[in-house]
Amino acid sequence: MNELTTLVDWSRAQFALTAIYHWLFVPLTLGLGVIVAIMETLYYRSRDEKWLATTKFWMTIFGINFAIGVATGIILEFEFGTNWSNYSWFVGDIFGAPLAIEGILAFFMESTFIAVMFFGWKKVSPRFHLASTWLTAIGASLSALWILVANAWMQYPTGCEFNPATMRNEMTSFWAVACSPMALTKFFHTVLSAWTLGGVFVVGVCAWMLIKKRNVEHCQRSLKIGAWVGVIGIILTSITGDTSAVTVAKYQPMKLAAMEGLYKGDFKQSIVAAGVLNPAKTVSNDEDPYLFDISIPYGLSFLATHDFNAFVPGIQDIIAGVSFDANGDSVNTVSYAERIERGKAVQEMLAQYDVAHRAGDKVMTDSLHTVINRDMQYFGYAYLDSPEEAVPNVPMTFYTFHLMVTIGGYLVLFLLLALLFVYKPKILEKARWSKWWYWLCIVTIPLTYLCSAAGWIVAEVGRQPWTIQDLMPNKVAISDLNAGYVQLTFWIFAVLFTALLIADISIICRQVSKKSQEDLNKA
Repeated sequence: MNELTTLVDWSRAQFALTAIYHWLFVPLTLGLGVIVAIMETLYYRSRDEKWLATTKFWMTIFGINFAIGVATGIILEFEFGTNWSNYSWFVGDIFGAPLAIEGILAFFMESTFIAVMFFGWKKVSPRFHLASTWLTAIGASLSALWILVANAWMQYPTGCEFNPATMRNEMTSFWAVACSPMALTKFFHTVLSAWTLGGVFVVGVCAWMLIKKRNVEHCQRSLKIGAWVGVIGIILTSITGDTSAVTVAKYQPMKLAAMEGLYKGDFKQSIVAAGVLNPAKTVSNDEDPYLFDISIPYGLSFLATHDFNAFVPGIQDIIAGVSFDANGDSVNTVSYAERIERGKAVQEMLAQYDVAHRAGDKVMTDSLHTVINRDMQYFGYAYLDSPEEAVPNVPMTFYTFHLMVTIGGYLVLFLLLALLFVYKPKILEKARWSKWWYWLCIVTIPLTYLCSAAGWIVAEVGRQPWTIQDLMPNKVAISDLNAGYVQLTFWIFAVLFTALLIADISIICRQVSKKSQEDLNKA
């Protein structure tokens, strides 16, 4: 058992390491792609060589980041086969479809047009080159779409049916998978947050140049686009974040409860604006969940349901199968203990189905098939040792969620101020604190990355212990590997990815420093 636990932990750690490093490159690619396309559009319309020079400057940084991001992304997809082969076999027909579309359509699209984008300036017409730049940016977003569709299906499995004859889940509706509410909210929230990061990155780089008093006119052009994209991104990210919260409350109530450290729910449930969790609190004791908290009355009820008076269940309520409707009447959902029992019953019926199927007893297989499908939604619970095992890491989910919200609130104010200073530059020119503002712009770049990473940690840690929500826990999804091999490759990847990250940052910094010393008012 210890060997299994070790293997699960190291497999999860390796996948998390790869995903987090990959995500350091992706949002900048998505955000800068749109910004570069807007800049080239302004050049195409005005034919102003200054806009051409500015476009080429940011396009170079985009290309550096894109190239290194591809390497981590390829490794991430291979890990599904190497480390999570049981998962890939169990749902490969479903999970593989959006990933195949991403590779065949989106990735080839952006890979093709990025070549024209970088090497076609004097080989194709300005209109075709502009189209290539936009298609590269759109291709990157489409790539994100299909990857997020696959991830959203793991959060909310839909459009599929279990086939006991093959012991696999099979897709019944592609559009149910592609257009699930979880997929749509996840896509818009993720891509728009990348616009925010792209805008902040441009603002931060320009701030460094302004501190050095280099290429002021170029910075003014770039700041206008960066600030606008950032403001639009953060406002729309906040709106889609609200939609995401409602979706999570509906389909993953345990995740929402963990995000708020909520053990016992109530009507008119308040939301914790800031707080410190009590480390002694568990599902089975009556300790206060918080050592300290500042709460907003009615906040969580409204966030989860858009109804200030609604009941929001806590962790203990969800485990016990207790909830209430809008009229205050008790609604008994299926408790986790009963889910475990139903899951075990499904396993037994699957063994009976296999015997009947081998014997050619169609009457028995048809009868068992109906019963199996009825309770298949609880199949994964049979592998849990106790109901408490289905509770995610509450402290990590709680703190990363509140970190994300706090930095997100700061970014709204920061980007609005950045936009104000673009149109009212004399405020900064006359202010003694202008240099401090520029340094704040630079510091905000890593803060935005931290906010983005925190969001992904909430999304993934908050659904633990599930690889597929309710259907397959992590300890069933892994490959039959030696834990030592996984541990070894973890450290190899850690060194490799760190080297790639250092190289990415180093090359971008050298490029910014080198180009900032040139006259960027000429192409």
